[in-house]
Amino acid sequence: MLAHLASSFIFFRNMHSFPRSAQSQAIAILLSGLSLSAWAQETPPTLDTVEIRSATNGASLQSLPTSATVLDGEHMREHQLQVNLSEGLASVPGLQIKNRQNYAQDLQLSIRGYGARSTFGVRGVRLYVDNIPATMPDGQGSLSHIDIGSIERVEVLRGPYSALYGNSSGGVVSIFTETPEGKPFVEAGVAFGSNGQKHFSAKAGGETAQGLSYLVSASRFLTDGYRAHSAADRNVGNVKLSAAIGDDARWTLVANTMKSSAQDPQGLTWDQYLANRKQPSVVAERFNTRKSLEQTQVGMTYERRLSGTHSIALMAYAGHRSMEQYQSIPLTNPDTGYPIQENPKHPGGVIDMSRNYAGVDARWTANFSEAPVPVTLTAGIAIDRVVEDRKGYRNYTGNASAPTALGIKGELRRDEKNTITNIDPYVQATWKLAPTWTLDTGLRYSRVKFDTQDNFIQSGNPDDSGKVTHRKALPVVSLAHALTPDDTVYASVGRGFETPTFAELSYSPNNINGLNLNLQPSVSTQYELGYRQRLRGSVKGQWSAAVFHSQTSDEIVSAGGTGGRTTYRNAGKTRRQGVELQADMHLTPKWQVQAAYTYLDATFRQASGDAAMGNQLPGLSRQNMFVATSYQLTPAWKLGLSAQHASKVFVNDSNSEAAPAFTIASASVGYTKDMGDWRLHAFARVDNLFDRNYVGSVIVNDGNGRYYESAQGRNWSTGVNLRYNF
Repeated sequence: MLAHLASSFIFFRNMHSFPRSAQSQAIAILLSGLSLSAWAQETPPTLDTVEIRSATNGASLQSLPTSATVLDGEHMREHQLQVNLSEGLASVPGLQIKNRQNYAQDLQLSIRGYGARSTFGVRGVRLYVDNIPATMPDGQGSLSHIDIGSIERVEVLRGPYSALYGNSSGGVVSIFTETPEGKPFVEAGVAFGSNGQKHFSAKAGGETAQGLSYLVSASRFLTDGYRAHSAADRNVGNVKLSAAIGDDARWTLVANTMKSSAQDPQGLTWDQYLANRKQPSVVAERFNTRKSLEQTQVGMTYERRLSGTHSIALMAYAGHRSMEQYQSIPLTNPDTGYPIQENPKHPGGVIDMSRNYAGVDARWTANFSEAPVPVTLTAGIAIDRVVEDRKGYRNYTGNASAPTALGIKGELRRDEKNTITNIDPYVQATWKLAPTWTLDTGLRYSRVKFDTQDNFIQSGNPDDSGKVTHRKALPVVSLAHALTPDDTVYASVGRGFETPTFAELSYSPNNINGLNLNLQPSVSTQYELGYRQRLRGSVKGQWSAAVFHSQTSDEIVSAGGTGGRTTYRNAGKTRRQGVELQADMHLTPKWQVQAAYTYLDATFRQASGDAAMGNQLPGLSRQNMFVATSYQLTPAWKLGLSAQHASKVFVNDSNSEAAPAFTIASASVGYTKDMGDWRLHAFARVDNLFDRNYVGSVIVNDGNGRYYESAQGRNWSTGVNLRYNF
């Protein structure tokens, strides 16, 4: 292990091997973070110690032996439409999150290059809401049911430490909703934006005399869409109840529901993008490509202190999710004229899926402070299960040569029951080696079982039932040293594990029916060195720097996609390495600056398919920068400016095409007025201030060459929120 840590130190020392532009930008941000104190003239408020709730040992941000970013709910909502998490997470280094301007597909989210290949949902990154998993046992998650209006804080953990959470390699995004205290309140808001965007929200909360904390929120979002054939309608509701049981226990109940429908404009070729960036693909309109979703979920947590040194935490959840998606699978092969979906093994062009899922997590924590080496020990087990009914239909009626209608549910072509189960025991120990030295060790044994029962067996379509189980031990070792109470340096090494998601297993290459059981999980070994400093002088805030290096075998990559359907394969070895810098500082009580920089070198280390050794992994920017400043002009008025830069993104394994680099800016103004028990908040903002034409996201390895998804030009939004405190 020491040899690997030494190699990571050498990697940092040899940053001169990076492109000169990356060096200069990284050094500029780093030096600016160190020199900001010279600009301050006034003393901002004192910073409180921030506890990382998603860490199993309850560590503070300052002592946590991994890269982490904490954002409060007000940051996520300030001067924003409050529709997409991408609005508030641009300031997190290492994280690339992209609004695809396509609500039939989820946001694209990746951390340190993991998750970028996903064409739907979020994979490679674990998602939690109030400690309830938003990631299924197969590693695929969703962000669509999160109501930004009720968020209290967001925690983003990156690097090897995230292996403690199981089937993912990139990191953890953990969201916590508000737990109101004191007198009740009600609030309502409305916001409007370009392209027919409308957002309506309502929230109520408080605490009863008996100590029951309650929160109820609901929102509705409507849009005509920036591109043609991209209208959407999404409704979200959340309920949270929490109460103490005596002095030693607390229970929390959360429930949410989501319903959405959206048209899918699909991607464009480069020529189509240049001709008309707002157009949909021709086949999107022909087949009326679209998706509808419904989800209902309930979860409960129970925490109890058994003694001064022992405690337990229990979590249980259950939910139902259904989806219907109409794809643009063509009727006939353009080269041969042979009907595609009339192949006995073809699963059709309409997906009708229903999922029931549930899980539990039981955890015991003990603090042995009197041991020769004081240690906090946590042990637990997580069990999750998904049962999925998946059906496939032709996306037309009649026959391929003379269809009677397109874009509707036709003949049944697939009927199967899929089951995914994971059983993950885990243990973590935090050792206090010395007053300023802390050693974290952890081990999770992840076991994920996939089982499919084929109920559609016909002549020419044999029984495709099958099962496969993937297992992997995931160790993590981290060492942190507090140079001072406000300066921490740490090193971490761990193993990550990503199984194929069921969406990736669902289709085999070459239009063959049945699961792609040949897909193997990818395994990564990750190293990280980091430094974190909290500033308490004339400037308040913090800044951090981290270098990371990871090697992955059996990388799961796109094998290409045609007609709206993507298949996957295992590549050889890949490597991800880079630098992350972050600064968040109050220069004065009125003036705040945030900055983040990421350099990511993600490459194939073996030739695989169309990828030559040394090619960059598609879907990723090598460099990302974000700078934002806000100024409290008066007690009521607040101004904001931000800028974001991303380098070019290759769209395929061969690196033959790329979406160009872009730099965009935003400006906002907010007004807040207290009027007794009433509070009024209003905002207005302009995004893409200089009206740049750029590609917002890409569809990796699309078989039709429709890689590009257009971002909005200059666009505006404005809204008002009114709150009453009883």
